[in-house]
Amino acid sequence: MFVKAFGSSVHGIEAITIRIEVNVSMGQGYAVVGLPDSAVRESLHRTESAIKNMGYHMPRTKVIVNLAPADLRKTGSGLDLPIALGILGASEQLNHPQKLSEFVIMGELSLDGKVNGIKGILSMAIQAKKEGFRGLIVPRDNVREASLVEGLQIWGVASLQELVRFFEDENSLSPVAATGQAVLLQESFHYENDFNEVKGQFSVKRAMEVAAAGGHNIILVGPPGAGKTMLAKRLPGILPPLNMAEALETTKIYSVAGKLSGQQGLIQQRPFRSPHHTLSQIAMVGGGSNPLPGEISLAHHGVLFLDELPEFSRMVLEVLRQPLEERLISIARNRISLAFPASFMLVAAMNPCPCGYYNHKEKECTCESGQVNRYLNKVSGPLLDRIDLHIQVNAMQFDEMSKDSKEEDSEVIRSRVIKARAIQTERYRNHKTVHTNAQMTTAQMRKHILLEKEVTDVLAQAMKVQNLSARAYDRILKISRTIADLAGSQQVQKQHIVEAIGYRSLDKSSWGQVFK
Repeated sequence: MFVKAFGSSVHGIEAITIRIEVNVSMGQGYAVVGLPDSAVRESLHRTESAIKNMGYHMPRTKVIVNLAPADLRKTGSGLDLPIALGILGASEQLNHPQKLSEFVIMGELSLDGKVNGIKGILSMAIQAKKEGFRGLIVPRDNVREASLVEGLQIWGVASLQELVRFFEDENSLSPVAATGQAVLLQESFHYENDFNEVKGQFSVKRAMEVAAAGGHNIILVGPPGAGKTMLAKRLPGILPPLNMAEALETTKIYSVAGKLSGQQGLIQQRPFRSPHHTLSQIAMVGGGSNPLPGEISLAHHGVLFLDELPEFSRMVLEVLRQPLEERLISIARNRISLAFPASFMLVAAMNPCPCGYYNHKEKECTCESGQVNRYLNKVSGPLLDRIDLHIQVNAMQFDEMSKDSKEEDSEVIRSRVIKARAIQTERYRNHKTVHTNAQMTTAQMRKHILLEKEVTDVLAQAMKVQNLSARAYDRILKISRTIADLAGSQQVQKQHIVEAIGYRSLDKSSWGQVFK
């Protein structure tokens, strides 16, 4: 007997519907065809044990399982459940096997017939709704994640036997109500780390506000203990809240990567990723034999913080150049090419030298001659070119740290950032790929940044006197546009350009003499 069921397979962060065709006929042997990987080929062993332990019987005839489209590689263990249902239907142990085609069914089977959670359920639910399936049947652990998709019925099952009973009597299980956008309103917008905990460092806080308002990348250079990491960890708290589209896209990435817990539904806060400097290229950009998102994609719509920047492998840092420009990462493997989104803010922190005290006001640097330049030059010019704001973070004095002063809350700063972002949203409303000033093209800069002669003269003088590189020119203009937005000014004025110039003090042309 021939039976058809439907499952799903994730490629990149998008799902593709898989048609599972099962035929039980005279003969001997089991076979899975249609480019299955090892996990899928092993499915028949898990399925056989689960079927027996649930009180059913595995056919002792020839069983062929075809996974279509046959030219697409199938990965993971999530096809266990539809394969098992297909075998039971084809061997006439399932009532109404024709109803299998109405659902997308996904789940990994244990040997005792229990159904385990899998990765990528959100992408599968979105695809199932798009293709007009009646509903989605998933492991109970994945129900909350799947229920984010409105307009699609979701059923959660804990065992193979429970699912068989469902096809005998649909009233044995109740569909789960979709949570959708209401989830965003259930919890307050709250971050543990707040800028009111940071004493002093007013100029650095201002730079962080500018970076957040325009989506600019930023690098913090200063001695150990100056507060670089403390400041970076508080940046997500002043970014605008995720909108529904951003939250869904970020959640899809975490679902595919297996980073969602069973009780976690929608990701409501902007991601903050802080990988260790020993990570590999694949861990940074994604990939592997079954390609998964890397750190740059896990930071999508959030912050990627690279502490101790020169300690990262040069090859790892250089792979950031393309995603910083294009805001996605393309991964090519044998027979497959994938693209993972990677629109993130890069925040980097580093010491001015290996010991950390080069040109420190109070502590003596112990580095040998030439060691400082070698250390700084671990950060290449092309990478530094993609970092808009270069900020020097000075060590705090005792008087500043012990001062009992009221510092500005993240919520207050965030309100100003949201207003500036709203201006940019209106400005770029007709551009699908541009949302912030940091993403402006050259043509858009000419249109939206019109400088009076007095302002142009100031910029020209700064370029000459400070020996700023040509690549700093565009960055200064973009930063000045953001500063003007924060001030509510339609025109970029002299004071905006002057402040923006101050944020390029670590330009590569003087990189080796930064603190002299």
